[in-house]
Amino acid sequence: MRLDLSSHITLERVPKKYYRPENDFEEYNLSRYEKLPVAIYQEAKKAAKKIAKDIENEMILKQQKGEPFMLGISGGVSPIPVYEELVRLHREEKISFSNLIVFNTYEFYPVMDFSFSNLQMLKDLFLNQVDIDPANIFSPDATIEKDLIAENCEEFEKSLNQKGGLDYLLLGLGSKGNVGFNMPGSSLHSQTRLVMLDGDSRKDIARNFGSLDKVPVSAITIGLSDMMGSKKIALMAWSEQKAESVRDIVEGPVTDMVPGSILQTHPEAKVFVDLAAASELTRISRPWLVTNCEWNSKLIRRAIVWLCGVVDKPILKLTNKDYNDNGLSELITLYGSAYNVNIKIFNDLQHTITGWPGGKPDADDTHRPERAKPYPKRVIIFSPHPDDDVISMGGTFQRLVNQGHEVHMAYQTSGNIAVGDEEVIRYISVLNSMRKKFVPENKDLLEKYEMIRHYLMHEKTKEDIDTPDILFIKGRIRREEARSADRYVGLAEENVHFLDLPFYETGKIKKSPISEKDVTIVKDFIETIKPHQIYVAGDLADPHGTHKVCLDAILGAVDMMKEDDWFRDCRIWMYRGAWMEWEIDHIEMAVPLSPEELRQKRNAILKHQSQMESAPFLGDDERLFWQRSEERNRATADMYWKLGLASYEAIEAFVEYIPVQ
Repeated sequence: MRLDLSSHITLERVPKKYYRPENDFEEYNLSRYEKLPVAIYQEAKKAAKKIAKDIENEMILKQQKGEPFMLGISGGVSPIPVYEELVRLHREEKISFSNLIVFNTYEFYPVMDFSFSNLQMLKDLFLNQVDIDPANIFSPDATIEKDLIAENCEEFEKSLNQKGGLDYLLLGLGSKGNVGFNMPGSSLHSQTRLVMLDGDSRKDIARNFGSLDKVPVSAITIGLSDMMGSKKIALMAWSEQKAESVRDIVEGPVTDMVPGSILQTHPEAKVFVDLAAASELTRISRPWLVTNCEWNSKLIRRAIVWLCGVVDKPILKLTNKDYNDNGLSELITLYGSAYNVNIKIFNDLQHTITGWPGGKPDADDTHRPERAKPYPKRVIIFSPHPDDDVISMGGTFQRLVNQGHEVHMAYQTSGNIAVGDEEVIRYISVLNSMRKKFVPENKDLLEKYEMIRHYLMHEKTKEDIDTPDILFIKGRIRREEARSADRYVGLAEENVHFLDLPFYETGKIKKSPISEKDVTIVKDFIETIKPHQIYVAGDLADPHGTHKVCLDAILGAVDMMKEDDWFRDCRIWMYRGAWMEWEIDHIEMAVPLSPEELRQKRNAILKHQSQMESAPFLGDDERLFWQRSEERNRATADMYWKLGLASYEAIEAFVEYIPVQ
């Protein structure tokens, strides 16, 4: 059973020659815009194995000389696969870490509960699982008095310098180009110090602490100058979320506004990325500027959309000169003239637009994204949380129902951790009012009400997790909101399904890894419907987020069913959430929305009342979910209009998923 198939999705667009050149000549051409050595891998696990092997080799060389190996390590998501591989090397290949000396590159301050410290996370993931001497673990002290912080920082640096500095530094890349907690504006000569965490940084790590209120306001981090003293540096970045930061530090100038860019001046620094994180590098996003391309329809579309932006023209107004002046003369050679290329791409984009996402009956479907038959279709819409369906594809959802298809809505998780305590108090107060009127003698219900209310209002602290009763209520709040939105759309009640995948039901922010049980639940459900269409959330920005796990559960199930006779007539369409949209070269189905349909979509989103202003995980975007969704849909429509196509109020976009062989 394959459980990480989402990592293969980007491979459909990126030929191997762009990131694994055959010779040095091609490597020099491809990397001409890159000021740092970059190693691009198909997926993070393969890159992590290479990094872990490098660390192993360096450490063993030191062991052979009878010397300690000085390693700087960091927290966060990025290094986790490296730590997992190092632990595997110790357990399965008996690699000893007895000569390892570790320096924790940053620590939160203050930390009242050590279980939430960065050092404890590093111990849980790595240090406590290998044979390192505990005396060889050095970290800033997160519990010292405030007037001793400067002294502590000096002692930490002194220990580092006395031992000869770091042999190898393992760093993750932040979404703002930061390394450690050296945020934009940090001096390129900075040393170990206390830094105040900005709002975005605190929100980024809120999941580790359970809520934003529990996140410390500051951290102690080694400075950029300290990092540059390391003999070798490996910088890691995974997922699309890091793509812009990777581009900035690799291809941009050295500037304190992009702290990681200072690595350009280090002789032994190297950047390790997966294809998603490399997606904004010139060699991946605009390969025509650095090499001869393997042209296909999607790459040509990407190039033409880029060219339209450069010269500020719609597609059909592009000229031969526009192509020749901007590195795209190869297309003129292939197609004979700008007009031939223009009309091809214009038609390709025109054919993505359809008002019939389930296929138009009795119509010529030669150039339509969906086939006309069978009609009506059986359709499953998978929603990771109980509101992703209407936020991401509410207009298409409405169209499918209105056009007579048998639509089934499948909510993969309960979403219970995203409900505020005040919502629970409000709902149980209504329930108690009903008890008083209809069953005043029900003492058990009264006792339960008083216990929950008292716990939430007087006993629960920031460190406490919800009780099973509270999680049940929060899950039911999300469930009934989803039912309300589905009723508004017109979906039959029996077609609403709640899968409650086990990986999510931990009661904590941190979820369990995907398991075969999750995949089996999804597979069994799909087989009961035998759909002709499946819609799934294709959000790949967060490699450890709920959306990715939910997607992997579906793709794992699809992988097991793809050879079944009934499945050969099933298509899978991926949508994206409120934060980002598919790039236009990817879009294969664009469903236009009228102003009235966009208003209906907003109304469906608003049925999820607990997810408005009071939702705990709105992120660093101050807009409400319906606002994000509308602006994203309008932006997609605006892009089509600027390219010279019809002007729509909004567009929802989809990409077809082809099962991995």
